[in-house]
Order: sequence, then C-alpha cells, then structure tokens
Amino acid sequence: MDIKQLKFLVALEQTRHFGQAAALCHVTQPTLSMRIRDLEEELGLELIRRSQRFEGFSEAGLRVLAWARSLLAAEDGLYAEAAACRGQLVGTLRFGVVPLAGFDPLQLVRLFSEQHPQLRFQLTVLSSDQIVEQLGRNQLDLGLSYLERLDRERFDVHLLAPTRMGLLHDRRHFRFEQPVLGWETLVELPLGLLSTGMHFRQSIDHGFRSRGLAPQPRLETDAVHILLQAVSAGLCCGIVPFESGFERLTEHLAMVPIGEARTLGPLGLIVRRSAPRSALAEACFSAAQDFCRLQD
Repeated sequence: MDIKQLKFLVALEQTRHFGQAAALCHVTQPTLSMRIRDLEEELGLELIRRSQRFEGFSEAGLRVLAWARSLLAAEDGLYAEAAACRGQLVGTLRFGVVPLAGFDPLQLVRLFSEQHPQLRFQLTVLSSDQIVEQLGRNQLDLGLSYLERLDRERFDVHLLAPTRMGLLHDRRHFRFEQPVLGWETLVELPLGLLSTGMHFRQSIDHGFRSRGLAPQPRLETDAVHILLQAVSAGLCCGIVPFESGFERLTEHLAMVPIGEARTLGPLGLIVRRSAPRSALAEACFSAAQDFCRLQD
C-alpha cells in the first residue's frame, strides 16, 4: 500500500468517474484502476462496485475511504509541520463552520490570507456535532460552532459575542420604516427560514413560540444560498444573523434588526487540544483570537 493508492480512492469519491479521477491524479485510467485493484487484493476486500462504470463504494470501501481521508490529512499536516519548522506557514486550512453563524468566517480567511499568502483554504458547512467529530479525528483544523454540548477539556475555545438576528429583505419588494422590528410584525410577513431542526432555526422558533406566535414560512431550505436567492427575488424576507453582512452582497439588499432576538446557544471558535495539533491550526487560532478581541 502507498499514499498514491489512497489519493486514487479519494479522487474517485470526488469525481464518481474512473476517467475523471485518473485525470485529476494525472495518471491514465488503466493505471488508476490497476492500482485500486492492487489495494483491494492487498486488503482482501472489494472496495468498489463496478460494471462498465463506477457504481459506488462497497460498505467496506466506505470504511476504508474514511481512513484514507484521515491519512491524507495527516500527510498534509506533516508537510505543513515541516514547513513551520522552517519558519513557513503553508498548506490548507480546513475550516468547518455552522450554517448562518452570527460571525462571518470570511473575515478570518481574509486575515489569514493577508498574514500567510501561501495558505489555501477549505471551508465546509457542517453541523456542530460534525465539526466536533471531525476536529477530534484531525479532519478539520479550526471550527466555528455552537458550544452547548462541547467537551471543553478536549478543545480550546474562543467565545464569540451573542448572535443577534435581523430581517434581510430586498428594497425593491419590501420597505420597513421601523428602526427595529418586533416578532409580531415578522409573523405577518412571507418568511424564508432554514429548515426545522437546524440550530439557527431552533432559536427563531423559540422567539415566536415564547410570544405565542406561529409563523407559516413561505420557504424553508437547508441551503443558505437558496435562501439568499429567494430574498433577492422578492419571494420572501429572511431571518438571518444581523452581523452576517448579507446586505452588502448587492445594492438592493437591506437588513433591519429584530428586537430581543438572539440565538439560544453560545457560538465560538474551537480547536483541538490533543496532539497532533498542527502549527497551522495553532497559528490561525491565535490570529483569530487577536482579531476577535479587537472587534469586541
């Protein structure tokens, strides 16, 4: 077994196509197929379901694939650690963020990019539980997550300011004269909300229920970009974090604060404490802490 075989597996997961995976890895398709078969023979397992084309991973293949991703992440971490020992900060910062967090993660990406121009960034939208799990398995370097169920003995935390809520709308379709909106006003509007069960949606539902209100949202989605498209089209108004910066995306979008509206749980930046903790993760977490303190 060698690291290239694991890269071939991960490329196949990304492309779902033998030819495209081979092109991504800069090898011929027969080479990629042969090396994966060699790996299957060595492990004594069928990893790939095949006919004339790729049909997916077997159950065993999915389990091996998870290890392959971890080993490749460890390889990246090793090279980044070696670069740090030479006084350089290079590699890919793997940053997991919860959807509609009340803090714009791109602020940190811009900061890290300015401080370390050779860095690359991989941002993944995940639930808090997924972020904690992947940090623990060294599949992420940094997380932006809710903290209610976090084991603080395993993670270093920088607590962020409470998340306020605002109503995002398109001026071409909606106008509000009030400087602050109440929940009683919101319940009468065509609303676009994140799907039921998502953390930010739970805080919205609590805000309505605690006042005896029952909204009937026009749109529900688990994708933030769909929510933004719907707001821009005038289909609905969206309840989003007030400091999200979404109103700056186009000249037509505007944000009005919602009175007495905050998320239920605290939000924070988190990084694992246990080894191996990369120099890249430590440097970026420290820079993020300094940046956030200046914003407070």
